Amino acid sequence: MPYPLGATYDGTGTNFALFSEVATRVWLCLLDEDRNEERIELTEVDNYVWHAYIPHIQPGQFYGYRVEGPYDPANGHRCDPSKLLLDPYAKSFYGQVGTDQSLYSYDWNDHDARCEADSKDHTMMSVVTTPYFDWGHDRPPGHPVHDLVIYEAHVKGLTQLNEEIPENLRGTYAGVAHPATITHLKELGVTALELMPVHQFVNDAHLQERGLSNYWGYNTIGFFAPHNGYASSPTPAGGVQEFKQMVKTLHDADIEVILDVVYNHTAEGNHLGPTLSFRGIDNAAYYRLVDNDKFHYFDTTGTGNSLLMRSPAVLQLIMDSLRYWVVEMHVDGFRFDLASTLARQFHEVDKLSAFFDIIHQDPVLSQTKLIAEPWDVGDGGYQVGGFPPKWSEWNGKYRDTVRDFWRGEYSRLGEFASRLVGSADLYEQTGRRPMASINFVTAHDGFTMADLVSYNDKHNEANGEGGADGDSNNRSWNCGVEGPTDDPAVKELRARQHRNFLTTLLLSQGIPMISHGDEVARTQEGNNNTYCQDNELSWIHWNLGEAETDMLEFTKSLVSVRNEHPVFHRRRFFAGRAERGGESDLGEIEWFTPEGNHMSETDWNEASARSVMIFLNGNAIREPDDRGRRIVDDDFVLMFNASPDPVDFTIPGGAYGKEWFEVVNTYSPAVTAAEPVSHVGGDTVRLEGRSTLVLRNPKEELL
Repeated sequence: MPYPLGATYDGTGTNFALFSEVATRVWLCLLDEDRNEERIELTEVDNYVWHAYIPHIQPGQFYGYRVEGPYDPANGHRCDPSKLLLDPYAKSFYGQVGTDQSLYSYDWNDHDARCEADSKDHTMMSVVTTPYFDWGHDRPPGHPVHDLVIYEAHVKGLTQLNEEIPENLRGTYAGVAHPATITHLKELGVTALELMPVHQFVNDAHLQERGLSNYWGYNTIGFFAPHNGYASSPTPAGGVQEFKQMVKTLHDADIEVILDVVYNHTAEGNHLGPTLSFRGIDNAAYYRLVDNDKFHYFDTTGTGNSLLMRSPAVLQLIMDSLRYWVVEMHVDGFRFDLASTLARQFHEVDKLSAFFDIIHQDPVLSQTKLIAEPWDVGDGGYQVGGFPPKWSEWNGKYRDTVRDFWRGEYSRLGEFASRLVGSADLYEQTGRRPMASINFVTAHDGFTMADLVSYNDKHNEANGEGGADGDSNNRSWNCGVEGPTDDPAVKELRARQHRNFLTTLLLSQGIPMISHGDEVARTQEGNNNTYCQDNELSWIHWNLGEAETDMLEFTKSLVSVRNEHPVFHRRRFFAGRAERGGESDLGEIEWFTPEGNHMSETDWNEASARSVMIFLNGNAIREPDDRGRRIVDDDFVLMFNASPDPVDFTIPGGAYGKEWFEVVNTYSPAVTAAEPVSHVGGDTVRLEGRSTLVLRNPKEELL
């Protein structure tokens, strides 16, 4: 049968189907563990799909394809039957891709000459899998988007050094599902685990030659297969079952699973890359080529190639893959890497492109969590705020503004206010709500939060690229000393700045995303681009000292405050002007100077102002909860002082509340675990330099 594409086991045999519009002959290659090969020519072709049903082929069978057709790079065609090709729809892979000359269709010493050496012994093999798995009563947690607290993590980095996990399970899907990992996530209070790429990826040849490896995984070759390097199972296709069990276990713990997916390019690179799959099957159908020079690839990703987003074959591949991960693997959503490239149906980034249309009309995918990394490296690629309804975005402007505020850069407070209350100026005009903003201060790409307050400059020497890699514009501040120090004053200031970042992040409107390890002050020793550091530099160290334990407890308390109080994760924007933090006559939110006066136009535009106070009215949340009941919450006052000097703040008095209790104090964090400190409305409170104070006025009806 020509559908579905890929290898489909039905309990008796397996149907194989491969798309290629340019092929003239196709062979299905069945292999054993010693890579002995049996070739079966596929003679049935329907709508450019080459297919055959082979009885008695069971799960675990290794296979690949050889495609005969034009090898004419100048016109965009690169078929090469000497290469064993991976099935783009394979659900599992066995082995790894090496660095041998046979993987390339040209001679390294003469790029104009063909290399027709057989690649069979140096590449991965596709594996037939079983679709059967006992999901039991698995159901997606279904958390409302505005209630999400996302934890971005790496399968290996999260679990590799956790001694509570059996050694053979560390660094694997089973390690993520282990009670030690689940307990940490539950106690932290996160509701969604966003996993860095788990699609099958390739370790770049240039990294292998330098004794390094691709750690992050943004080098996909198989869009349906869990990466085999993260499977503890010894069986060829065991990673599929192990991944499903991980999802089932996380769901049992009420934690959703979001995948970081890389549909913008593949691991085959540019015209000098290897022939592994798509290139040898139908190069011009899968890749975007330069219009007047089809020998070369049009690249907006910085990786050598971009998928052709106006090709029906590419759009089908992406949609089939996304549906597979939702329907068969039960994941709850996706974060799309370099999503601007996916919107380039032609040259420009187009929010009306076919990619968005097919997702929005899909009854399955339109109901999942959809998150865009709203930029790429092409012309006009920075698209923060430019994606359509249904989409959330990594808010790069939030990251930059919050970093600048706390390192003491002079800027308008209005920008900080807009980011703090959900960035309505970016999202409201397109009909979206605060959950369109994925707020983050740090992510896998860049400094950790501990390094953000410890380094002015990147220190990427271990990458072996002479400092040319990684962003140099980090908006960081080392608090007076570059790197490690024994100075207690500097260490205290760094910890306080770390707490300021966490407090701002977790008490902002929108969806907070915590980068794994920031809750325990993980450091990468100033390396802001650990994509090739699959070692202890990138992994979380779980033997926590006193400082790391204190940061973990502080983070837990912050997440708890957020989760318990809907005033911090509203479903709608405040009614007022977006560029002034939403203040209006509805009284939902009010902004004050430290002296207790309402912010004037002059105050908002004062470039040197680095202190501000916010009143959140828990009695003025205009939306019902998920059951239609009116939401009532406590009132809160948030005081931010990014100045290096102490500032006196006057608590709003009178109708704003009589007694206020300290909930968060980044200068004296122990207050969160001790008897609450109370203040009276109208009192003056001294806020130490570079610190945050959060006060709560309990409503009588909530007591």
